[in-house]
Amino acid sequence: MKNQDIRAQLSQIEAELRAKIKLELLQHHIDNQQLNTIQQMDLSNLIDYLSEIKLTDTCLFERLMRLDAAICQLDLGLYGLCSDCESEIEASRLQDDPTEQRCSVCASRYQQEHRHELRLNH
Repeated sequence: MKNQDIRAQLSQIEAELRAKIKLELLQHHIDNQQLNTIQQMDLSNLIDYLSEIKLTDTCLFERLMRLDAAICQLDLGLYGLCSDCESEIEASRLQDDPTEQRCSVCASRYQQEHRHELRLNH
């Protein structure tokens, strides 16, 4: 897949996440002017802002972090490489989720190592 196609997919994911974050922030009674400012933030500032207002324990925040990592990897020419073992992530995994950070072997290992933490969070 070409970088421009990947970037287009990641941009679509970003737009979807920003729409969901907007709905989440509306529940926190953020006024429209502040909401517009937040919507204009780049990804790293948005992540920092969500951290400041304690919205880090959400699936949205996790997806946003993965998106930011995928964009950084694409910029560095490392997109599609496993963050743990640096081997290529299976194409099917990247098709299912373009923000995927691990190959299937490392993803399985990560889930096994962190299953206790995951249970405590849910």
